[in-house]
Amino acid sequence: MSRHSKPHLRCRECRMHLSLCICALLPRIETRTRVVLIIHQLESLKPTNTGVVAARCLPNSAIVYRGRSPDGVAGASMTRDSPTLSPPGAQRLMLFPHASATPLEDWRGRSEPIALLVPDGTWRQAGRTRTQLAAQLGDIPCVSLPAAPAQKRLRNSFASQRLATLEAVALALGILEGPDVERELLRVWRTMTDRTLWSNGRVTADEVMGGIPPGVRSHDPLSTGR
Repeated sequence: MSRHSKPHLRCRECRMHLSLCICALLPRIETRTRVVLIIHQLESLKPTNTGVVAARCLPNSAIVYRGRSPDGVAGASMTRDSPTLSPPGAQRLMLFPHASATPLEDWRGRSEPIALLVPDGTWRQAGRTRTQLAAQLGDIPCVSLPAAPAQKRLRNSFASQRLATLEAVALALGILEGPDVERELLRVWRTMTDRTLWSNGRVTADEVMGGIPPGVRSHDPLSTGR
């Protein structure tokens, strides 16, 4: 059995290796914007998933699984008046760079609260989620983010708009809620990314935001951990 298939070596909450767990570092960030993570059932099993971590940082958030949840329960039904998707009177927006998407900045400062629906999965899975929600809930305006600067990635990406979910949520809330929210969430994302890349021997300990916990060694047998 490979080290990638040993769930007992990972934290059940943040999915990092137990020695690199970030749970104690997660902030609690109150927001007016409601964030709804719509996570594909296959994405929910990946240790590199960041949507679950985003939801843990945001009390005004919810997770809806497309398909079955990790514990085998069928995903919640999504209806027009579902309080899970948005509170009464909220404007629903979908964070997805569809051809019809408008810049999220256009919605900054609106009087009504916003419920930001965020598909979480591969590019193809996210596109199917958008199509499914449109069929179930009616047309939901798509919004897009400005191009983000190049960053270290846990997964390969071939387009600048294909961000990690936590990273995308951070940038979106930076627009809707302010720079302090963005900064806190990006710190979590950067710590998670750096620790994972260090564990794989792809960066040195000096490059890890906040450093490495004392006594922890890299999980990559070819790395010195320096």
